[in-house]
Amino acid sequence: MNTEPTTPSRATVAIGFFERWLSLWVAFCIVAGIGLGNFASGLFQFLAKIEYASVNLVVAVLVWAMIYPMMVNVDFSSLRHIGERPKGLVITAVINWLIKPFTMAALGILFFEGLFADYIDPKNASEYIAGLILLGAAPCTAMVFVWSQMTKGDPAYTLVQVSLNDVIMIFAFAPIVALLLGITDILIPWETLLLSVVLYVVIPLIAGALTRKFLLARARAGQEAARIDRFSAAVKPFSVIGLLVTVVLLFGFQGKVILAQPFLIALIAVPLIVQSYGIFAIAYAAAWLWKVPHRVAAPCALIGTSNFFELAVAVAISLFGLNSGAALTTVVGVLVEVPVMLSLVAFANRTKRHFPAQ
Repeated sequence: MNTEPTTPSRATVAIGFFERWLSLWVAFCIVAGIGLGNFASGLFQFLAKIEYASVNLVVAVLVWAMIYPMMVNVDFSSLRHIGERPKGLVITAVINWLIKPFTMAALGILFFEGLFADYIDPKNASEYIAGLILLGAAPCTAMVFVWSQMTKGDPAYTLVQVSLNDVIMIFAFAPIVALLLGITDILIPWETLLLSVVLYVVIPLIAGALTRKFLLARARAGQEAARIDRFSAAVKPFSVIGLLVTVVLLFGFQGKVILAQPFLIALIAVPLIVQSYGIFAIAYAAAWLWKVPHRVAAPCALIGTSNFFELAVAVAISLFGLNSGAALTTVVGVLVEVPVMLSLVAFANRTKRHFPAQ
């Protein structure tokens, strides 16, 4: 059996119909959720009660459907290549875990306790900040393969970046979130936070690794990558459906609040947009100054800019509830992310000539 790290094929990672128009589908589901929330409020109240240990079971199933297909593509054997071309990995790790969560918390405080204070209910401001913190502490996993392919990034190197990022996430996500929530005077339910990491990071990673091992063991020699690609393509629709149904549910629970405050969505989007362009600028400039090849520089800047919003949504619901401002903020992150990332991909492609070719 081939022991070299497999990389997603162009067919697997090429941005598809749903990914390209993800913001449109999310917007449609927002409208549908708001409408259903106002006309079928009894149904949403029933769904909200289906929970155990502060975890809504309906949302948990949907989040697992979102995350599991992504984890099958993570190859931890690629970590043995971590010493090769370390510059991109250093930039990714520093941006993701030493800069991004803290700038997101700072922007949340700046906007929701400062610039937007006259437009935001003070009681809800802390939850919006918490939602931003959860997004900032959850760097992207799956969509990085898409952004890497669109910038002609090195697929093997991107795989190493994602694998390293997921290992760090297991140990760093909960402490960083707890630290930043504590700084912002938000009560930290440690048991729920740790349970969320186990449910939405550790278990899907283990399930993905076991599935990958099973598929590779039964693949013909030289066909390992193709077998994983076929399986990923088969389960990928469940990921998209899980995301869209989750959006309908979240906005169904938030429907009455949003209709009363339509301006709120735009306010939440502002710090998310500022953060995205700011983090990309820092990472991309660092890669340029360090003379990192573009095939590595573009993905390492984009991985920090994009968010693991599935994890952020799930943890927000677990910590603060389905009707919380934190959950609403994480879903707005989905709405904002795709158009912002596509604009950054276009910028990276236009500036390719300023980086070393190899």
